[in-house]
Amino acid sequence: MVIACDTSFLFSLYGSDVHSPKAVAWAAQNTRALHLNSLTHFEFGNALRFSEFRKAIPAGTAAQYWSGFEAAVAQGRLIVATSNLADVVDEAKRLSSLRTLAAGHRGFDILHVASALKLKATHFLTFDGNQKKLAEAEGLVVPV
Repeated sequence: MVIACDTSFLFSLYGSDVHSPKAVAWAAQNTRALHLNSLTHFEFGNALRFSEFRKAIPAGTAAQYWSGFEAAVAQGRLIVATSNLADVVDEAKRLSSLRTLAAGHRGFDILHVASALKLKATHFLTFDGNQKKLAEAEGLVVPV
C-alpha cells in the first residue's frame, strides 16, 4: 500500500490549523510512511513561508514546522519520491480534460492527484473537499 498526501494534510500534520488534531490522530494510528514528490515538497515549504508572511502563523514558526517536516523525511516517515514532472503533467492533463468541466478542479489539486497516481498510490490524504472527490473518482481511498 502506498499512501500519498497533499499540502493540506502536511500543513495540518507538521504545522497547525483546524485539521491538525485529525491529522495527528491519523498519524498516531498509522505507521506507514507517507509518499510525496518534489512538487508537494516545494509547495509545503512555500505554504509555510507564505503563512508566516501573511502573519497567519507567528514569526519564526515556518522554520520550526519545516524542521519537524525535514526530521520526518530523515527518519523515513515521509518519502520524497522522484517523479518525472513531464509524466505528472501528462497525467494532470488527462485528469483535467476528463474531470474539470464537471467538477471544477484547480490546477494544483489536479497535480497532487496526478502525482499520487504516478506514485502508484492506493490511498490519498487531503483535507480539500473537492480534491478528495477527484482522488476518489480516480480510485484512490481517502481515509480522512
